[in-house]
Amino acid sequence: MQNVVAHPSRAASLAGFARTIPGRILIGLAATAVVAAAAHVAIPLPFTPVPLTLQPLAVLGVGLALGPVAGFLTMLAYLAEGAIGLPVFSPTGPGGLLQLFGPTGGFLMAYPLVAAIAGGLTRLFTTHMARFVAAFLACNVAMAVLFVCGASWLMHLGHLSTHATWIAAVAPFLPGEFVKVIVAAGVYSALGRSPRI
Repeated sequence: MQNVVAHPSRAASLAGFARTIPGRILIGLAATAVVAAAAHVAIPLPFTPVPLTLQPLAVLGVGLALGPVAGFLTMLAYLAEGAIGLPVFSPTGPGGLLQLFGPTGGFLMAYPLVAAIAGGLTRLFTTHMARFVAAFLACNVAMAVLFVCGASWLMHLGHLSTHATWIAAVAPFLPGEFVKVIVAAGVYSALGRSPRI
């Protein structure tokens, strides 16, 4: 009986810690580690410098779980970690600043916006519709922003035509990204209301 009573108290303590500045920093750092792990699940493609990775799913998850502000700041921290040389980016690239300003830099630099849009629009939409639908729509908007930023950067950097950019940075990834959006929305819906920190 004593253990049963202790669990709610422990959960309340953890929830309280998560609202403190050290708690928020710790959660943010843990989230950057999740994104880094997802970046290392990478499949290079022979016709494009953009690999298939699980990063977009992790970035959507960060935005949905932490909300727009904390999600944005967490992804800024992730980019800062990569910029100073920590091995948080996909191993298919050179790492560090070279990767940030390389062919996939547009995708990477869009991550703070993607997390903020996914988290912010989902919270806005949930006042009018089911959680899954809200997250699904918000994540699709966020992914559209990701593709626009990533493809535009690659097009500029490589002096590519619109068709070449579509083949190198958009078309091969659409089916997989659609699945990632469904997974992110499904997990968010299943886990119930996330704390806004």
